[in-house]
Amino acid sequence: MKALEIIEREHVKMGLPQFKGGDTVRVHVKIKEGEKERIQVFEGLVIRKRKGGMGASFTARKVSYGVGVERIFPINSPIIDKVEVVQRGRVRRSRLYYIRDLKGKAARIKEKKKS
Repeated sequence: MKALEIIEREHVKMGLPQFKGGDTVRVHVKIKEGEKERIQVFEGLVIRKRKGGMGASFTARKVSYGVGVERIFPINSPIIDKVEVVQRGRVRRSRLYYIRDLKGKAARIKEKKKS
């Protein structure tokens, strides 16, 4: 088991900011179109963060043209260029699946006060 942990440690991505459920993040994703590569920005609310070494991932949700869009990002994926935390949210649970059923102002998350 230790050999597997050593191999995983080499491939873990460093330099990502600390964030959790309720935070609004801006994810810069590398998109390959033909031979060209560009960066697309996905800004949304983190409704879930799954830990687990190389299998760690998070789900971000945004509403685009009235349609809810959720995207799952593996944290250690090479397609993620960088992650920026736009706003820290004040929530009382780690999985925010209830946001899917809310609309408009009810779906807002209060901002965490700096201490």
